[in-house]
Amino acid sequence: PPKKKDIRDYNDADMARLLEQWEKDDDIEEGDLPEHKRPPAPIDFSKIDPGKPESILKLTKKGKTLMMFVTVSGDPTEKETEEITSLWQGSLFNANYDVQRFIVGSNRAIFMLRDGAYAWEIKDFLISQERCADVTLEGQVYPGKGADGNEKVKNKTKPEKAKKKKDTEKKSNGVKEDNRATNQREEL
Repeated sequence: PPKKKDIRDYNDADMARLLEQWEKDDDIEEGDLPEHKRPPAPIDFSKIDPGKPESILKLTKKGKTLMMFVTVSGDPTEKETEEITSLWQGSLFNANYDVQRFIVGSNRAIFMLRDGAYAWEIKDFLISQERCADVTLEGQVYPGKGADGNEKVKNKTKPEKAKKKKDTEKKSNGVKEDNRATNQREEL
């Protein structure tokens, strides 16, 4: 049996062990646990529509924190971006969506959602706004109403691959490419 010590003689390690003993017996509610320690919500497979992959994502993100990037169209200043995204956040708040907003650039913001199941409804609201250029959600870019015609085409198809292939063919012209840095500067 451990030797009984006077409480005044406890050091930090003794206090830590005492705290662990108290927490071991303590019942913590599931809602108070950090998100990574909570058990995942059960998925009801009867609600999944096989034709819509978004329905699977909605169910897997239920109850989890999710972030989406929003780009404001035009060339706004950071203050304008703050005002526009604040209006969007207010509209979402009035519709009972718990959304936090963080400005990350002169025309970009992050919308953080406590429950990821609502992300696609919020995305639909945001892309319908006049000044929304695009919304990035789970790696997928959705063009908004305020996107240029060029941006909408760029997001639907990926012409960059063909362009990159042509550029590498132009560069190679008999010159072997490697990972070494050169003294020559190339004009892009």
